[in-house]
Amino acid sequence: MKSILALTALRLISYLPLRIARLLGLVQGIVMAALGTKPYQVAKLNIALCYPDYSQQQVEKLAKARMIHLAQTLLETPRLWRKSADWLNQKIVAVEGEAHLRQALDDDGGTILLMPHQGNWEVMGLCAAKQSTVTTLYKPPKLARLGDWIKRCREKTGANLVPTNVRGVAALLKALYRGEMAAILPDQQPAVNSGDFAPFFNVPALTMTLAHNLLNRSSSRAVFCCALREKGGWRLHFLPADPAIYSDDQQLSLQAMNAGVEAIVALAPQQYQWEYKRFRTQPEGSSKIYPVGI
Repeated sequence: MKSILALTALRLISYLPLRIARLLGLVQGIVMAALGTKPYQVAKLNIALCYPDYSQQQVEKLAKARMIHLAQTLLETPRLWRKSADWLNQKIVAVEGEAHLRQALDDDGGTILLMPHQGNWEVMGLCAAKQSTVTTLYKPPKLARLGDWIKRCREKTGANLVPTNVRGVAALLKALYRGEMAAILPDQQPAVNSGDFAPFFNVPALTMTLAHNLLNRSSSRAVFCCALREKGGWRLHFLPADPAIYSDDQQLSLQAMNAGVEAIVALAPQQYQWEYKRFRTQPEGSSKIYPVGI
């Protein structure tokens, strides 16, 4: 019953015109901030940590702006999943730095697309699949019918979704060996045995080692990317990775990857997922970042 209700709700939302979905997201985001919801409280904590020079007023302003973009992402994504690839193509208002992607794709060693949770990463995933065969990890929601619908929608432009386990990682590596693309969300906190601490905005963050391992086991190139929300659609951005990301030294590689995420965030800080508890795991002996209850 939960699957049916959730899927029905998403399908109904998917018929909202993009303009209306974003307008409703604006209202919802304002309400989320006004009510002091948990996402808003977490966003304020993260922003204060990452921008220590910000005043309380600046922190709150950015957190409120983030709530609006969060709500807009939630409300526009079902339509994005339902509509055709041609519709999406018409909503791409511009592409910045495409030469960085072209250069990587021209290399037969494969391409790792590093897609932080910035703007609407679902847009980026769908657009990437139109450029070349792309393989990405996918952890389905607990509601099976909902998961099946999301998976079908994400694969409509040709993406290959694989499970978040050893078999899935092997599929990413095989795709790179074939000269294809592998897409990774680099700013998710991994399991302790799948990551190491590296600075993110000068704060220790448990950082995934997956991209580092793939780069060291292949001759692939890394490119950072995001799809930023703009009037009428989205603007795609591609940024080159710091050469240190290819270092055999894991710590140097992780630092370079986090620096790349920071560069993506700098494009539009209000569109970054500040509501995510990025620093919930800290080095042994360190104080907890997030108070109990949020």
